[in-house]
Order: sequence, then C-alpha cells, then structure tokens
Amino acid sequence: MPIAKRGEVWFADLGFAAKIRPILILSVPYLDGDYALYAVVPHTTSLRGSNFEVKLTVHGLREGAFNVQGLFAVPPAKLLRKISQLLPDQIESVEIAVKKWLGLSR
Repeated sequence: MPIAKRGEVWFADLGFAAKIRPILILSVPYLDGDYALYAVVPHTTSLRGSNFEVKLTVHGLREGAFNVQGLFAVPPAKLLRKISQLLPDQIESVEIAVKKWLGLSR
C-alpha cells in the first residue's frame, strides 16, 4: 500500500463515475492504532468562484483549484500515483481556507 505524506498531491480512484482525480493529502500520518485514512482535498478544474477554492499552480496538474468544501477521507488503497509536492506556503493557503470553512479561524 502506498504511504503518502502531508502536502503531497496524488491521483486517487475515488469511484465517482469511474474517475481518477488529483487530491491533496492534508492529514498527518496515521499510527498503528488509528484508522488507516488520509484526509484529502480534491483538485478541480471546474471552478465556481467559491471562497473555498484555493487556486495554486502545481507541477503535473492542469490549471484549477483545491476545493476545501470537498474535504473527505480515503483509505491508502485508493491512492494510485504521486504527482507532486506542495510548498509550505501553498499548504498554508489550503489550511487557511479549511479553517475559514470550518469556522476555526481566529
């Protein structure tokens, strides 16, 4: 099974209309006693102009954004191939949007 790290972008089989989609790994690594799940944010090229779309230029991805309103969990078996790694400031941009959406910002 693949081992993904926070900030990596992977292709994942999400089972939506037989689509393989890019996702951002947002969670920290799970441990032996934890559920084997990754918290992920999907990447989309169908932009709506939402406050919760984080537009980033990522090597290996078409122009688009990470949709933090699509935050969900996937098991490692759904991960297919690593595409890229976000820079720390890019991860921070996604974190800020997630906190805003969940009402966790100061």
